[in-house]
Amino acid sequence: MELKLINIKKPEEVNLILGQSHFIKTVEDIYEVLVNNVPGIKFGVSFVESSGACKVRVEGNDDDLKKLAASSALDIGAGHSFIVFLKNAYPINVLNAIKNIPEVCNIYCATANPLAVIIAETDTGRGILGVIDGSKPKGIESEADISWRKEFLRKIGYKL
Repeated sequence: MELKLINIKKPEEVNLILGQSHFIKTVEDIYEVLVNNVPGIKFGVSFVESSGACKVRVEGNDDDLKKLAASSALDIGAGHSFIVFLKNAYPINVLNAIKNIPEVCNIYCATANPLAVIIAETDTGRGILGVIDGSKPKGIESEADISWRKEFLRKIGYKL
């Protein structure tokens, strides 16, 4: 077995969701969930098929995000994994709806941070062991940090 670290490259303003599913219809089901939950959402989604033709299946409504999803899924190359890149929405807007898709097994992360995916590769395939989501902590929040957090959540409309 060989361990690999796959760095996901994406624009700073783009969020992503990385997960695992078990069926070829994943890209179509995620597509439907995204367009039905957030008007105006832009996205690309890809799914790594791990049997049969073993293709990266791709859907979406934004060509750049579809290309990003396809190339990232190919780089990760872990069977039954999927990755969604989002604009005009946050993962929090769609995460529970994606989790409720019958074939979705696991969500590894939902983030706008820099992401590295830890992969194990064997003679038969690849699997995701985990992720490194963003940076390590720089300390415990201060009163000023608490104020910033509260103001930020209100600024983006998630708190009153």
